[in-house]
Amino acid sequence: MAKKPTPPTDPATGPATDDGALWDGVAASVRELKGREFMRGSADADLSNKNKKSPPPPPGKQPKKKSAQPPSPQAAAKPKAPLPELSHASQPGLDKSTERRMVRGKVKIEARLDLHGMTQSEAQPALESFIEHAYLTNKREVIVVTGKGTKLGGEIGVLRKMTPDWLNREPTRSRIVAFTHAAAKDGGEGALYIRIRKQNK
Repeated sequence: MAKKPTPPTDPATGPATDDGALWDGVAASVRELKGREFMRGSADADLSNKNKKSPPPPPGKQPKKKSAQPPSPQAAAKPKAPLPELSHASQPGLDKSTERRMVRGKVKIEARLDLHGMTQSEAQPALESFIEHAYLTNKREVIVVTGKGTKLGGEIGVLRKMTPDWLNREPTRSRIVAFTHAAAKDGGEGALYIRIRKQNK
């Protein structure tokens, strides 16, 4: 039969005789792990911070609300209306004095393009390039020779017929102000005076 364990003996009081004395002896021999108290304290602090509510703003001082951003210039800009169509008899935007001067042939011709002998596929890009160059070099009055090209049936030539249409197409239209038939000395109905627009600066 196994022997009962002998209770610990206290030098001052003698052998322990009850459970309370036994627990006191065990508790005295226990050592707290290092860092345990620190970890418990940190967790308690975190929990405490989470449960805290931020104080309400003082009376009269409400939190500022972000103002709505204004629309960008690109979004606010409205699409430009197309320019009015030009013709020999209609030059909107051209002052009366300049219009009368062009009709009378009192034009200071600064550049000249002759479309004689070209096909449509050659003449259109040549005209567009000519107008672009005149616009970029700040020329104001130029002449384009199309030729009368009148056929036996009275039908006008293809280049004479198509040139006004090409002049009304972008980007060429934005680079000119007006056009009209030239005076007889410069080719009459077989040529056009063209007024070039000033560059926007």
